[in-house]
Amino acid sequence: MKIFFRTIFLVSAILFLSERSAGQSPEVSKWLFNGYLKDLQLVSYEDVNKEWYLNNEINNRLNLKWFPVNKLAFEAGMRNRFLFGNYIEVMQYKDPDYVHEMDRDQGLADLTMVVADGDSYVLTTSLDRLNIKYSINKWEFNLGRQRINWGINLVWTPNDIFNSFSYFDFDYEERPGCDALQIEYYTGMASSVQVAASLNHDRELTAAAMYRFNKHEYDFQIMAGKMVDDLAIGGGWSGDIGGGGFRGEFSYFHPAENVNDTTGQLLAVIEGDYTLRNGLYFHVSALYNSTGTAGKAGGNTMIDLRNISVKDFTKARYSLFGEIAYPITPLIRVDLAGIFNPCDQSFFIGPSADVSLTNNISLLLIAQLFYGDDGTEYGDYGKFWYLRLKWSF
Repeated sequence: MKIFFRTIFLVSAILFLSERSAGQSPEVSKWLFNGYLKDLQLVSYEDVNKEWYLNNEINNRLNLKWFPVNKLAFEAGMRNRFLFGNYIEVMQYKDPDYVHEMDRDQGLADLTMVVADGDSYVLTTSLDRLNIKYSINKWEFNLGRQRINWGINLVWTPNDIFNSFSYFDFDYEERPGCDALQIEYYTGMASSVQVAASLNHDRELTAAAMYRFNKHEYDFQIMAGKMVDDLAIGGGWSGDIGGGGFRGEFSYFHPAENVNDTTGQLLAVIEGDYTLRNGLYFHVSALYNSTGTAGKAGGNTMIDLRNISVKDFTKARYSLFGEIAYPITPLIRVDLAGIFNPCDQSFFIGPSADVSLTNNISLLLIAQLFYGDDGTEYGDYGKFWYLRLKWSF
């Protein structure tokens, strides 16, 4: 089945390229094809004076869209990654299932495959988009692997119950998808009703409905449904105060099999950002997790980028985020972000510099630096330095 889907995708890409090479104008083409090629180099260590770990990742993405008839669209997206270095060897030593987990697709359809692997390398391929969309009048129907983006905030998104993501996964800008049916009905210019249902690899159901509307120049949303074993209800807003962005969202999860107990979990986030006239950008966010610990929150699953749920953003009761960024020139942007756990005093710092070399080539230098005592949320991970060269086509 994996080989079948990949063959269809590659044949479609070849047909697209053949069509373009034959001289068809892009304006009348029913095909859209783009992607990128990235080289991401990593140096990591727990103590700068001890062993360093090296890794290199070559990442290729192919996006294909086909519009066979009016109102009908087909989308496919393939992600190919080749990782090699002693970091892979160390990770396999710490976790014997490391490569096996990379082969595990989180969706109902198994569209992820480890093509080849060894002691210090892994080659993987995945179709993280494969869907067909039909639009008619005020209705939209989307079936297949897709991203259902219900989150509002930029760091923590409690409403993103279908396919959440980790803030630390900076190199996966498309975000994960899920195997789902989504139906949306537009009730007005700025309002709609969405209903979605998804099955994961264990055939566990996530299904919910959301209503979005605009009131007093603010966008609001409310949702309710079921996320695997939990009943879920939530909502959020997005607007501005004095020219600055002001957003928030919350979700409450309660075990579906025992509605009368008191083991529910509330996640609430409030966020704001502001850009000065000179381009200086400020961004702050705060997260409350009712089931989080007020002590040491070691073992944060957010660092594990392979499978993350909104319930696992953090094991801490409170988390604070701050960011400041500035465009030194129109082609160079520097950024400094950080996350602080006020309960166990551990923290993360993420400086970065993004340089645009040409219209479609960019260079990114970014660090992920974790600090804290043993057993704290960010105290056991070390330091990660990345250099990425990206070519988009």
